Amino acid sequence: MTDAETSPVPGAVPAPVLDGAEPADGSRTRSRGRRSLLLGTAVVVLGAVAAGGVVLAGRDDRPEAPAAGPRTGTAPVVRTDLVQSERIDGTLGYAGDHTVSAPRGGGIVTWLPDVGATVARGGRAYAVDGVDVPLFLGATPLYRTLEEGVDDGPDVRVLKRNLKALGYGPELADDGDFTSGTAEAVRDWQEARGLERTGKVVPGDVLVQPDAVRVTEIPGIVGAPAEGPLLRLSSTRRVVTVDMPVGRQQLARAGAPVTVRLPGGRTTSGKVSRVGTVARSASRSGEGRPSGTAGADGAGGGGASGSAADATVPVEVTLAKPGDVGTLDGAPVQVDFTSERREDVLAVPVPALLALAEGGYAVETPEGRLVPVTLGVFAQGRVEVSGAGLREGMKVEVPLA
Repeated sequence: MTDAETSPVPGAVPAPVLDGAEPADGSRTRSRGRRSLLLGTAVVVLGAVAAGGVVLAGRDDRPEAPAAGPRTGTAPVVRTDLVQSERIDGTLGYAGDHTVSAPRGGGIVTWLPDVGATVARGGRAYAVDGVDVPLFLGATPLYRTLEEGVDDGPDVRVLKRNLKALGYGPELADDGDFTSGTAEAVRDWQEARGLERTGKVVPGDVLVQPDAVRVTEIPGIVGAPAEGPLLRLSSTRRVVTVDMPVGRQQLARAGAPVTVRLPGGRTTSGKVSRVGTVARSASRSGEGRPSGTAGADGAGGGGASGSAADATVPVEVTLAKPGDVGTLDGAPVQVDFTSERREDVLAVPVPALLALAEGGYAVETPEGRLVPVTLGVFAQGRVEVSGAGLREGMKVEVPLA
C-alpha cells in the first residue's frame, strides 16, 4: 500500500473573468459578492483537487452572498522548486541476506553465534570440533589447499591480504604468489590460535565474505554434524527494501534521492542504490501496492494474489545517515519517491486559489484585483502558477483558518 503525497494536477483551464468584466447575462456582480462566490467555489474545487480531480461549478443565479465574507490574510508569490512525490511502503533491514553451509569434511558443530551478532575480519564465525572458523574478507573463497608450490591465484591474494591486515606478514606483497614468506605468516597465525604450525590453509579453515557480516538466522545446531546450512548472514549495511509495483517502476532511478519516513514520524534521507530487473508476484494480496490506490478489481486492497497487477520489482534504498534509524530492524517504513520536479517556478499557497464560476482560476490581490492563473504542480502545500499579471513577491489573499 502507498499513498500519493500530492494530487494529480489539473491541466490548463480557461482564464477567469477579471474584476470589472461584463458577465454573459449582462448583469455586473459587485466585487464583495463575487469574492464570496469565488471563495465558496474554491472550497468545492480544492476539495475535488484533493480527491484527484476538479469539478468546475456552473453559473450560480442565487442571491448575492452577505457582505461579511471569511477573514483573509496575505501571502507572497514565491519563486521556488516544487517536488511531487509518491509514497511506497518498505522494510528497514540489512543488505545481502544469504546462507552459509558447512564445508566438506564433516565434524561436529561446537559453537554458533547469536542472532543479531556481527562478525568482523578475524572474528569467530562458528566452530567445528572445537576449532574456530574465523572470517576473512574478500571476493574469492578458498577453494583449494594453499601452500608453497601452489599456482598463483586470487584466493592466495585474499589469504595474504587478510594475514597482513591481522598483523601477520607485514611485508607480504599484494599479489597471488604463495611464497615462503606467506607460509611463515600462516605458521605465525596458526600458532597464535593454538593450532599446529603447518604453513598451509585448507578450504573450511576460514569463512570468506565480501565484508563484515551480521547473523540473521541460525539453521545449524550445536552438537549436530557440521553439514547443510549453518548460518544465514547479511551485510552490516542498513538498507530499506521496497517492493515497487511494476506500474510505478519509473519512480525508482538508481542514484535518485528519496526521503524515508521512520516509525514515530521521523524522517531521514537516502538514495536508490539498486533496482531489480526481474518482476515477482506479491506474496499476499495488495503487498507493495501504493496506499490508497485501487487493486486490479477496482477496490482498494483488492486484486488476486499473484496477479499481474500485484507484480513488483525489488528496490534497495541506501541510507545517507544509518545512525538515524538506531537499532530498528525489520521495521515498516515509507519511502517518498519523486514523481515530478519543477524548478524555479512561481507558487502560491493552495488556499489562495479562486475557482471562478465562469471557469478557470485566479488569485486576488489585497486591492481586490483578480489575476488569472494557469495551474501546474501541487506540492508541499503550494501550487505552481503562471500568468501575465504575476510577479515574484506580489501579495495575494489567503483565507485565514
